Amino acid sequence: MNTKTDFLIVGSGIAGISLAIKLAHLSPDDNILLIAKENLEEGSTYYAQGGIASVWSDSDNFEKHIQDTLSAGDGLCNEPVVRKIVTQAPERINELITMGVQFTRNDTGNYDLGKEGGHSERRILHVNDQTGENIEKNLIDNVKKIKNIEIREHWCAINLYASNYKCYGAYVLDQESGIIHNIAAKATILATGGAGKIYLYTTNPDIASGDGIAMAYRAGATISNMEFYQFHPTCLYHPYAKSFLITEAMRGEGAILKNVRGKEFMQDYHPSKELAPRDIVSRAIDAELKKTGDDHVLLDISSYKTPSFIKNHFPGVYETCLKFNIDIIKDPIPVVPAAHYCCGGVMAGIDGSTEVKNLYVIGESACTGFHGANRLASNSLLEGIVSAHECAETLTSLSSDLKIKEFEQWEPGHAVPSTEAVIITQNWDEIRRFMWNYVGIVRTNKRLQRAKKRINMLQDEINQYYWDFKIEKNLVELRNLATVAKIIIVSAISRKESRGIHYNLDHPEKSEMSRSTTLRRPW
Repeated sequence: MNTKTDFLIVGSGIAGISLAIKLAHLSPDDNILLIAKENLEEGSTYYAQGGIASVWSDSDNFEKHIQDTLSAGDGLCNEPVVRKIVTQAPERINELITMGVQFTRNDTGNYDLGKEGGHSERRILHVNDQTGENIEKNLIDNVKKIKNIEIREHWCAINLYASNYKCYGAYVLDQESGIIHNIAAKATILATGGAGKIYLYTTNPDIASGDGIAMAYRAGATISNMEFYQFHPTCLYHPYAKSFLITEAMRGEGAILKNVRGKEFMQDYHPSKELAPRDIVSRAIDAELKKTGDDHVLLDISSYKTPSFIKNHFPGVYETCLKFNIDIIKDPIPVVPAAHYCCGGVMAGIDGSTEVKNLYVIGESACTGFHGANRLASNSLLEGIVSAHECAETLTSLSSDLKIKEFEQWEPGHAVPSTEAVIITQNWDEIRRFMWNYVGIVRTNKRLQRAKKRINMLQDEINQYYWDFKIEKNLVELRNLATVAKIIIVSAISRKESRGIHYNLDHPEKSEMSRSTTLRRPW
């Protein structure tokens, strides 16, 4: 089925919806189609607990936030990009406040600013420990009121239609009807988030399968810095808890990491202890687990804060842990590291512009140079709203010159409904397990080569399924997961040093001459 729109936005997190809202106001005569693979709220933004970083207090300044970001990025940040995003933060956050986001205030009526690892000042605006949920709900309420925005849920992007480094739109599967839509657009914007489901343990929701990165790669865009996948140090460890993050803000308020015998250990790894950058804390926990053979460590706030403080500051964590019979006002929380944030992605400007004409990528799917080799805590939501603002202004300025070009109908070929769903499940599980074991927190040359052999074999199988089976969401996601896994593995092999999040035991030192990794089809 052929469909036309002026702007196609794929993804409904903070980046995608913020762009839709701003673009609708700046270009009221243009039609905007916003599609979401599941419900609008189902994405990483909704589950973001900690908050959004911005210079806000008199004791803080832009230069401090800039230097903290550059320090975390470990030599690979693009400094002009960092400066532009950081200095826009107060203005963009005030727009959220104007739209109705009510950040938590303290007893004096001022905003309650949190502090997280790598930050030299308190600068994290938050809504208790449910910041993302509140921002997402507010954005959804606002976007649904705008007449020139059409919203489609349960529409899964299959692939971009691109030729000679120019994008004309996308093929999209309506999961409820099974119809594949050819959506032609002046510009296509990918805001599809990260790829955490590529790993066995992740804080990401199930939809985080690297769709935007894989589609852009197939369209000819350059992918950069994918070896830098950030692992959050503290994910709830429980057999029935699925991907529940324990916010870094808890460590910012005094929670201490201990092994299962109650011994503190972070002082052995970094002078900042629990507030060291995330890569250091994750590696410290990983080292402790390997040393002791334990399945998890403990995060203890019960010994350091009052019950009322814990309940008021961390109501989401408190209530969720209670469901699993863990009372955090009395007991420590069992935690393990988990894949959390993709610092690399499609090489893009702050406005999302890529080497593929009329293709824009914003948010976690993009690599703007803001995060470098490691993301500073709570900088991700900030990048999302700033890039959405910049993208909206760019698209508005170009709108009158852009044209819609229709393209070929999707040809299903001889695809038949699959009676072997177990094959997709098996491949998905295999990818996630060897990525965790071989391309996880600590890597070696031998592990990376083993991973490369396995992903090459699996990609051959998956490509055959893709053309033989009927197109369904699980198959689309599997193909994208395999593509992104290959990109991460190849990127990790090419970096002959340890830097930021990427740590290789065979190359433990930093190189004096380090640069970003880039990949473009073919390998």
